[in-house]
Amino acid sequence: MNPNPSLTELCPLDQTNDWRPLYITTGKYSGLSIVECKHCKLQALFPRPNQKELYTKDYYQGKAEYTYIDERDHKKFFQYVWKARIRNIKRFVKSGNFLDIGSSFGGFLESAKLEGFSVQGVEISEYASRYANENGIPTFQGDLLDAKFPNESFHVITMVEVIEHIENPNLFFKEITRILKPGGLLLLQTANFDGWQAKTEGPNYHYYMPGHVFYYSDTILKKILTNLGFSRFVSYFGVDFPLYAKLQKSRGSFQKWKDYFQWFRITFYHFKSKWKRNGFPITSSYVLYAFKK
Repeated sequence: MNPNPSLTELCPLDQTNDWRPLYITTGKYSGLSIVECKHCKLQALFPRPNQKELYTKDYYQGKAEYTYIDERDHKKFFQYVWKARIRNIKRFVKSGNFLDIGSSFGGFLESAKLEGFSVQGVEISEYASRYANENGIPTFQGDLLDAKFPNESFHVITMVEVIEHIENPNLFFKEITRILKPGGLLLLQTANFDGWQAKTEGPNYHYYMPGHVFYYSDTILKKILTNLGFSRFVSYFGVDFPLYAKLQKSRGSFQKWKDYFQWFRITFYHFKSKWKRNGFPITSSYVLYAFKK
């Protein structure tokens, strides 16, 4: 029996519709209802707000209650992370067609383009995608499923803090598999709910937000992608770029010299993310590189 009859989505791992209530959140975005698949323990937000109504111009300019840091204001500092990530990607895929889903204003793709990739974005926001197109980053405005890219179009597909926003993951994962070339790389950055940080903080965990729909783990993502024909994985507990890039990026938000003391906290968390307890990471920061057969 499904305890939430209106939650009609099948679990993207076990293809069942058998959810149970888990939490009412108590963190920054309190009062959200979290449910869990009884079989594989995947979590979901339900009921949920209208996703399209969340991503307004105010969201992209950092002015909404649920919001996004406008990357254009801190581009000089964001580039440290973008460039470091591209360098790591090039350890596996040297060149080719590069798709970023949830590409926002196109800053990350601009860095990929400078490194020799042929780039394409997908962005739901008309406001952000228009800016990217006007600045030479080809960006499809809308949902990936509506873009209808040809089969095996891309050597690299990236989704940085995006997969948790997707409302139809079954269709979405299949579409990613269809358009990724054999041997191609899929990069996913999200929270890892195998991590102790998510487990111990429970309903107070900061990653429970109105725009996040499904909550994954390293174990669950690998099982989903293995079922779709992915055969090799590299998991980064923390991030897939060096601490130096993270510290340089943080400078974009500093306003006085005392802010540099935050580097101690950032450095501690960076190294803490590499530690494990009983086989599971201490933190829930996470990036997965998955390679299609």
